[in-house]
Amino acid sequence: MSGWRLFTDGASRGNPGPAGAGAALFDAAGCELAARSLALGHCTNNAAEYRALLLGLQTALELGCASLDIRLDSELIVRQLQGRYKVKHETLKPLFDEAQRLLARLECWSVAHVPREQNKRADQLANQGIDKGNSA
Repeated sequence: MSGWRLFTDGASRGNPGPAGAGAALFDAAGCELAARSLALGHCTNNAAEYRALLLGLQTALELGCASLDIRLDSELIVRQLQGRYKVKHETLKPLFDEAQRLLARLECWSVAHVPREQNKRADQLANQGIDKGNSA
């Protein structure tokens, strides 16, 4: 299976604050294959962005994805995954390492930054995650 596209977003109200993760997976025709939201508790926005990526990668792998185009509105995370920036913050290093482990299970992948307007579905799911956490 190829041509799948993953959009992820993490959100933290207050940064750090109540956080959520969202991931939406689409096939080559643009049909949504999966949508996930997760309450993260209290964390930073960057940690939430990584947790959203991990959620999306796990979902794609569970569904048998081998080739994945990943789209995020976090320039920091994109540049770290591309190797253009080092991961300096200690809390992000294990999340980055886990992302690398999951990415290694794919036959091929790419990652690119998208404007927030093109990431609305993942943003919606991330906010649902926050709301789930606040209602628990």
